[in-house]
Amino acid sequence: MNIEKFVRPNILAMTPYTSLRDYAEFSKPVLLDANENPYGIYNRYPDSTQKRLKEKLSEIKNIPADCIALGNGSDELIDLLIKIFCIPGKDAVAVINPSFAMYSFYAEVHGSPVIKLQLDEDFQLAKEEFLSKTQHTNAKILFLCSPNNPTGNSLENIEFFIENFDGIVVVDEAYTEFSPNISAIDYLNRYNNLVILQTLSKAWGLAGLRIGMAIASPFIISLISKVKSPYNISSVNIQMALMQLNSYDDYRFKLNEILTEKSRMQKKLSELETVVKIYPSQANFFLVEFAEAGKTYEKLLEKNILTSKRFPSIPGCLRINIGTSEENDFLIETLKNLTTEI
Repeated sequence: MNIEKFVRPNILAMTPYTSLRDYAEFSKPVLLDANENPYGIYNRYPDSTQKRLKEKLSEIKNIPADCIALGNGSDELIDLLIKIFCIPGKDAVAVINPSFAMYSFYAEVHGSPVIKLQLDEDFQLAKEEFLSKTQHTNAKILFLCSPNNPTGNSLENIEFFIENFDGIVVVDEAYTEFSPNISAIDYLNRYNNLVILQTLSKAWGLAGLRIGMAIASPFIISLISKVKSPYNISSVNIQMALMQLNSYDDYRFKLNEILTEKSRMQKKLSELETVVKIYPSQANFFLVEFAEAGKTYEKLLEKNILTSKRFPSIPGCLRINIGTSEENDFLIETLKNLTTEI
């Protein structure tokens, strides 16, 4: 596919901001080029290319470093992708519904129309729904979230949607480490219109650092690098992320703890009288339907337990993520005690 035809002409014509430090190496340099204060611990600008962090992620993900772009969270990358490909007021963004709200949010910020593709009762995207709403339209980007937030399930037929969309397909895999399914990274060599979003916020436990990654062809990555803010990730965040990425055993241990707790919580929640349904999940949360979701949500808040209210868009449902065993036990005991109050 000729990806250049999807890029906004002004973005193609842009000259990216570069620093001499980005493409040259010096031995014991005297840094007098960036108006920095010569004193202090964090007095120097961070590496705008994030070279060391990309090399570490390249090793973990088994993909070339030039196929990775890093953002201040995946949110920044969503914003940048819409900037790169969608002419405001003209080019549309297609999103599944229900799904992560920020796809539509950034589309609206940029003045791009939003085409909503309704998921069926199993929270899957039917081929007919997809084809009828995306073919012969002005949709430039298709956002697919799998495992999907807030439903928790993985989407089927991902490759069909990539193959049959005349534009850029973004597969958001924020929860991929919790899922037994293969990553869409496996499709990267076959489809140059594919962008995969992953993050260090969820399974790696680094939500406070705000580091998201886009994985795509070197050409698309070069476009992201062209339009991103030069120093979008701080030196401290790069350093802390590298420390965590080098603690792979700790990551695996905590991931297994969450998955073990998830299995236990599914059983405990299913035993509660107030729970109508627990939807299948391949993420670190459950979408749970309650007999009295509104009252349950308010009663939990009174006990300082925060859950995500998904009704009325998903009737009767709360999204509840897996906490520590102590937090999970407190939730279950609170829900048991609420049975007589609701």
